[in-house]
Amino acid sequence: MINRKRMLDEFFELVQITCTSGKEREVADLVKQRLEDLGLEVTEDKAGEKIGGNTGNILGYLKGTAAGAPVIMLSAHLDSVEPCSGVKPQLKDGVITSAGDTILGSDDKAGVASILEALRIVTEKQIPHGDVQVVFTVQEESGLCGSKNIDREWIKADFAYALDSSGEPGKIIIKAPGENTIKVTVKGKTAHAGIAPEEGINAIVVAGKALAQLKQGRLDEETTANVGIIKGGQATNVVPDRVEIVCEARSHNMDKLQKVTQDMKATFERVAQENGAKAEVEIIEDFVAYALKEDSQPVALAVKAAASINLKPQLEATGGGSDANVFNSFGIPTAVMGMGMSKVHTTEEYIKEEELYQGAELAVALIKAAAETNKA
Repeated sequence: MINRKRMLDEFFELVQITCTSGKEREVADLVKQRLEDLGLEVTEDKAGEKIGGNTGNILGYLKGTAAGAPVIMLSAHLDSVEPCSGVKPQLKDGVITSAGDTILGSDDKAGVASILEALRIVTEKQIPHGDVQVVFTVQEESGLCGSKNIDREWIKADFAYALDSSGEPGKIIIKAPGENTIKVTVKGKTAHAGIAPEEGINAIVVAGKALAQLKQGRLDEETTANVGIIKGGQATNVVPDRVEIVCEARSHNMDKLQKVTQDMKATFERVAQENGAKAEVEIIEDFVAYALKEDSQPVALAVKAAASINLKPQLEATGGGSDANVFNSFGIPTAVMGMGMSKVHTTEEYIKEEELYQGAELAVALIKAAAETNKA
């Protein structure tokens, strides 16, 4: 059913477009044109202006031909992590890679290409379908910024699927954690390190004492914590009076997330005070956790769709966040679908050619399954 040559050519075209977070204009214009060519109603929102990018989220709407079906939404993101300039995709022995000096960009051009090809198949083959909304978000990689700034009123879907996960098609992510970022500034007192070190309060040392007391890594089966960035000091002969630290905490249990976050905050504040310093702590709620029930309509439909094209449905949890966290927080049940991408965010990224096509087949199957379902 999938036009393999057309999809492969389009995937290669997409990954060769530079699309750093905040600079998705070129790929967004291409996607808008493709959607318009397919007869969708296409809109670009103002998210880019809100978050300092050159592009907003791209939304398309395909009116249905099957009465009484739920409105389904398919989503993917347009941006890629660095290095994403000068990608040279190659196909060898059934595997697509870059030349090795850049990422490939299957995260998430595999999702983008799958949605575009699925829409073509549905329209070309005149496959009965309910209303289909597609959303291509911007700045997902920089913190889900595009989806966070979309106008909730523009989302008409009853439920959704984010085509944006590693793992073979058939993988269905129904549970993801919430995340908080903890930004800490430890303030000590500067002094000459050789002449009067006793007059200073070394902010790096104070921060180190606090870090030694933090619980980090995997805290339990639901919860993790990590210290990711530390910056401070200016010279070896100066007692540093300032150090900046950025941490994160994640958990599938929001109560646990809040406890871990507050424990980290309290540790920095207490240790700083004990050592004559001060800790200023900012907590940023990045996204909330979600968990879909196995018998919920979107999950049951995804299982049915995968099985209908001989894929093995696998319901899983993840430790990562995605636009699905945001859409779920909007009250739109959203599962994340495996697209076959592997070793993403590295120059070793790859996707199997067959799994690229399966992603589009799955998108078609989701649309067909929704059309066969009465709106709940």
